Amino acid sequence: MMEKNIYEIEVTGLGKRFEQEVKRDINIIKKMSEIGSQESENMRRHILHKFPYKVLYSIEKDHIYVIAIAHLHREPMYWINRIRT
Repeated sequence: MMEKNIYEIEVTGLGKRFEQEVKRDINIIKKMSEIGSQESENMRRHILHKFPYKVLYSIEKDHIYVIAIAHLHREPMYWINRIRT
C-alpha cells in the first residue's frame, strides 16, 4: 500500500482513487509494455488519465522497472537520480 498522499488529505477517498489508478496502469504496462511513449532511449512513460502524473519505466530483459510516478508539473526531473546505468 502506498503512503498516505496529499490527495487523501485534501479529499477523503481521493488518495485511494489515485492509488487504484496507479496500480491499474502498472498492470496495463505489465501486460503491454510497449504502450508507453518513448521518454528517452531506455525509458518509456505512461500518463495517468485522471491525475497529472506519469509512470516512468524501462523494459528490462526479464522485468519492467518502474523508475518513478512523477507529477507532470512539479519538480519534473526529481526522479533523474533513480535511473540505473
